[in-house]
Amino acid sequence: MTTLLDVIASYGVMSWLMLAVILLVMDFIVPGVHFLWFGLAAALTGAIAWALGSAGYSIGLPFQILQFGLLSILTLFVVKGLGINAPVKSNPYMNVRGAEFIGRPVVVDEAIIKGRGRVIAGDSVWAAEGEDAATGTTVMVTGVNGSSLVVQNSRDDD
Repeated sequence: MTTLLDVIASYGVMSWLMLAVILLVMDFIVPGVHFLWFGLAAALTGAIAWALGSAGYSIGLPFQILQFGLLSILTLFVVKGLGINAPVKSNPYMNVRGAEFIGRPVVVDEAIIKGRGRVIAGDSVWAAEGEDAATGTTVMVTGVNGSSLVVQNSRDDD
């Protein structure tokens, strides 16, 4: 009676490459990155076994399994380690609605009278607070107050 290990050993290097393909396909199917490390380790184990076999050396299946386990751990730490030192870009205005318009010029849609009016920012019309300005005037967004853009009249300081 042949055992599973005998069947795997009979395929040689191809068994590692088939395992690599299966694991990498599973990584696409299962949410998250769970099988990538094992798929990479299986491909590396197959490549090393093929290279050693081509050079005339033969390594047994138990050593290949040990090599696969060590390469799995190594690929996990190497690939995870590449992302650890990546700088994290933070945006202090990420959850502040309208903050992306701060520092940008906008056009007054409804005249700003007594500190209240409306401006066109992007593809939307926003409530605005600030100095009085006529319709069609270009003003600068200086901040956000709730759902209103705080604007200031643009002045040429030439």
